[in-house]
Amino acid sequence: MHRRHLLASLAALSVAPGMSYAQDTRVIHLVVPFPPGGATDITARALQEVLPRLLTQPVVIDNRAGAGGSIGMAEVARAAPDGLTFGVATLSTHGVNPAVYPKLPYDPLKDFVGVTEIVKAPGVLAVNPKVLPVKDFAELVRYLKANPGKVSYASPGNGTIGHMWGELFKSSTGTSMVHIPYRGAGPAINDVLAGQVAVYFDQVAASLPHIKSGKLKALAVSWPTRLDVLPDVPTYAQMGFAINNDPSWFGLVAPAGTPQALVDRMQQAVAQAVQEPAVRDRLAGQGLYPSGSTPQAFSAQIVREIKKMKDVAGYAKVRLE
Repeated sequence: MHRRHLLASLAALSVAPGMSYAQDTRVIHLVVPFPPGGATDITARALQEVLPRLLTQPVVIDNRAGAGGSIGMAEVARAAPDGLTFGVATLSTHGVNPAVYPKLPYDPLKDFVGVTEIVKAPGVLAVNPKVLPVKDFAELVRYLKANPGKVSYASPGNGTIGHMWGELFKSSTGTSMVHIPYRGAGPAINDVLAGQVAVYFDQVAASLPHIKSGKLKALAVSWPTRLDVLPDVPTYAQMGFAINNDPSWFGLVAPAGTPQALVDRMQQAVAQAVQEPAVRDRLAGQGLYPSGSTPQAFSAQIVREIKKMKDVAGYAKVRLE
């Protein structure tokens, strides 16, 4: 472990020449439980650009991918509560996974303390207009009720956020659709664009180019207000379905037992970091909106998300091994 921290310190210094860490040379590790290149990883690396300056301490990224984020989160849970290890939690790791997996290598509540919500990511309900030429959300609901089980929706796989959003839509609207799980978001969206599947639930950023081109038609977004990039698309709440209106999110957690002073220090640094123009611009390019909530608010949010997703999983009978 000492060798690992020494190497990480050297790596951090090598990528940030001239940066001073006079106050503390111990390395802070941000564990990303997903592979490099995705939105979770990009969020962490955007923070890494400025946190060393704000904390006067080196910060490195550790990608620990696998098992839907469970491997990385388990590593965070086992880490010493010394303020040197934080995990990038997501709606998957601290909402969906606890709801659909009967056994996890971590307890999402007991093994962590919430630090802050870093960003939010609005979701969108979209249809292929050539396959399902409905003009709005209400018409889609009417069509599905008149044709139960005759329409399919795609997701990146069983137990993914897209799957859970689709099942939440069905339960809240009293409609029936067939779930078609794919091995990843790429194959799923490709088949929707090709007309093999009619409906898709996704983050706005990933679907926006296809919506702008007219290949997909957006019917609803999960966001407090209408989005500037989709001003004509109502929110779920505006149509009376507030339960569907919660966006996806990425946040930061620390091992249980981490002193509150260290948690608060990191929260304040992240809240400042996400408001810096360079960080905001980088996140906006991924369709991510800065947050920086308090530890108390984020911890309460995780509790709500787990309960909500357990309700959805129970309705849809989603249980994965």
